[in-house]
Amino acid sequence: MADELFDAQEVIILTDESGNEVQFEVIASLEVDGTLYYALMPLENNENGDCVLLKLEKDENGEDILSTIDDDDEYERIADIFDDEVFSEIDYD
Repeated sequence: MADELFDAQEVIILTDESGNEVQFEVIASLEVDGTLYYALMPLENNENGDCVLLKLEKDENGEDILSTIDDDDEYERIADIFDDEVFSEIDYD
């Protein structure tokens, strides 16, 4: 179901906490323990080349939303999995 929402290399627009719209490129998605996680690359103001990791959840209306990973341990575990399974395969040369 979530794979139908985004394809790799797709550009999506998300609204941040301040109400600003930000464009992201979907770099990768992984399912871990039944939860879908996404690595997104901001298309503007990203001089460091940093990715954002978000997870797919349901809102109060049962709609799919992307949300931040608030638990530090969960974030570190998911970041390590993306590093091992996705980003280790990227050739930066």
